[in-house]
Parts: sequence; C-alpha cells; structure tokens
Amino acid sequence: MSLRTAMFAKRQSVLAATAGAPPARKSVGDTFAPMMRQLKKPPVAVAGAGVLLLAAAGLFVTVLGDPRAGVPSARAELARAPVVEAPAPTGLEAFSMGAYGSYQDLAADGTVVDPAMTGEAVITLPNGATVSGNGAPVTAPRLAIASPLPAAPIAGLSQPGPDGPLPTIATDGRVPAQAYARPFRANGRPRVALVVGGLGLNAVTTRAAIERLPADVTLSFVPYAEGLQGWIDLARAHGHEVMLEMPMEPTGYPDNDPGPYTLLARGDSADITAKMNWLLGRATGYFGVTNYMGDKFATSDGAMNAFLGVLRQRGVAFLDDGSMSRRPGAWARASANRIIDEQQTPAAIVGQLNALEALAKARGQAMGTGFSYPVTVEAVARWTSELEARGLQLAPASAMTQRPGR
Repeated sequence: MSLRTAMFAKRQSVLAATAGAPPARKSVGDTFAPMMRQLKKPPVAVAGAGVLLLAAAGLFVTVLGDPRAGVPSARAELARAPVVEAPAPTGLEAFSMGAYGSYQDLAADGTVVDPAMTGEAVITLPNGATVSGNGAPVTAPRLAIASPLPAAPIAGLSQPGPDGPLPTIATDGRVPAQAYARPFRANGRPRVALVVGGLGLNAVTTRAAIERLPADVTLSFVPYAEGLQGWIDLARAHGHEVMLEMPMEPTGYPDNDPGPYTLLARGDSADITAKMNWLLGRATGYFGVTNYMGDKFATSDGAMNAFLGVLRQRGVAFLDDGSMSRRPGAWARASANRIIDEQQTPAAIVGQLNALEALAKARGQAMGTGFSYPVTVEAVARWTSELEARGLQLAPASAMTQRPGR
C-alpha cells in the first residue's frame, strides 16, 4: 500500500468514528457569555435601557388603553391673516414727505444742533466757514434785504384763467420772462448761476433759503405748496427771482408719480394745456418754469412741443435741470450744467460747486441746480459768500437764458 493510500484510509476511519457521535453540549452561561460581555459596555447598556423603557410604555398602553382617552379635547384650525403691504406712496407724498421727513421740525425753535452730535462730517470751506452734514439746521447768517423786486402781479402781465391768473404778454410787448426776472448787469467776470428748488412744502427750509441765500440765487417753488403766493411774495421781497416746477412724467409712472397734474408723454395738446392752466394759475410773479422729473415726458416730441408752445405764447422762460438741453422752445431757454446735490453730503456738494466754478472759468458761465435740503442751503450760502473774491460773478438764472434763434 502506498503512503497516499494509507493516509486516505486513516482519514476516512476517523470521519466514520465521529459521524455517529452526539454533538458537544454547552451550558447556558457559555451560550450567553458573548452577549453579556457586550451589555456590560456603557453605551450598549444605556441604549438597552432606553429600548426596555419604550417597550414597557408600549405594553402599558396596549394593556390598559390610552391614559388620556377620557380627557375632553378639541381641535381648532388656525388661519394666519395675510400680510397686507402698505401701498406705495404717490409722487406727491414722496416729494412732500419722504424727502423732507427728517427735516420737518429741524430748528423750529431756533435751537442750534452741534454737528458733532449727528455723526456727520464738518467741511471747512476756503473762507474758513464750516458746513455741517445731513440733518443739521441751516446756521448761515440771515442776509439783509437788498434790492427787493416789485410785488406781483405787475399790471398787464396776467389774465384770468379757468383755475387762476395766467401769465400773458402785455399789449406793449412786455413779457413775464423779463418783467419778473431779477435785473442783472455783467461785470466781465465768469458767471455762476444757482437754482434751489423744492420750496414751499417745508416752512423751515423755505424760509432759510429765502433769508440766508444771496438775492441772486434763483428759487424754484412746488405748485402743490399751500400758501404758494405768500412764499413767492416773500422771496421777491428779499430780491429773489422765482420759478414754478412743472411735474412731468418720469420712467416708471404711475408707480413713480409726481402728482395729480403730471404732464404725460401720451397727452395731447388739449390735455397738456388744461393741466398747465392749473399749474401756471397757482400763483403769479415767476419769470419761468423748470421741470420736476420728466425723463419719459422728454422723449415725446408731441408732448414737448405742446408744452413749450404754451410757454412761448405766454412769454414764460423754461430752464431744465440739464436732462432736456436738446429741446429748444419756450419764450427763452436755458439748461443747467450740473445737479449739485445728487449726493447729499457737505463734501459732495462743495465738490460739485467747485466743479461748477471751474466750468464757469473755462466757458465763461455755468449753472447748477439743487434741492432745498438743509445741507444744500447751508453749503450754497457759505460757498457763495466768497465767490467774488475768487474772481466770479453770481448771476440769477434768468441771465443764462437765450431767446430761440439768438
């Protein structure tokens, strides 16, 4: 017998011997010993206790029923009220409230606010004066009344209209654009003209502009203002020539709404004339008008021609803020070179005024417009006080106008 045969026979005999033997029997302790070793570990023990607790609670409810089954209960559906957004303000509301809201009661009692308390910068001008920041009252000195203008209306320059007296060309050829303008005589120096607008809605800033700005600064009034004629009379008594602001359709109208008598780009000649009769009839004593908004209106040839035609027939000048400089017409025309307070900070406004000065020295004349924010009135009052010392002449805006074709 070979060695391999002998080893195979031995293996088979061993398997035969063990095949009929019963399996070895283990004790209970030996069987659960591995499980008990795992349960002795802390994390496993905590988890096991939680499972036993949940199982006990479930068994309790199953056997005895829901312990709160006999307690009265009720169910109510809660409905959340829909959020109602406040309507967007009209252009008139935004113009009369939003722009002036933080200034409405400033210095009403004559109190002077320390600029340092407002957290705003204080700008020092070349003459050593300072201009405080946004929100501070106007502290520039009141100016003595010099060369008051004749009281309005001047005989022959108005006629009754459907909503008030309307400007007209007198039978002797006099026109409102000249008769109500502030007289001006050039001295050969470069000229700077400034228009401060948005007046008549806020008593504090309106009075500050009238009393603290030089008489050669032109003032522009809002036609919706209460007591408009009284404000114009006061301005002319202090020597200021005045203009009326014509609300014109802007981009985004009617969400962006300048007021109920807004001149619309789609308006025909009759509609524009009717609205202008109301606007122009609000007061007398203005030499010209200016636009309030109107970038959309300016794109309509028909609307602009109707608007300028009315002014030409009535002898009234039109001065725009620079956005309509390519539109000739009216009895006389002019366009501003800069808006000085698009950024309402002392530094930005003074920077624009200095740029206007440089432009005047380069071209011989320049005109700027601004809104009657307290910071604007303050900056203009301080800046103009040293204008002559810097080789410039302050001129009324009417001195910048030209007749069409001249």
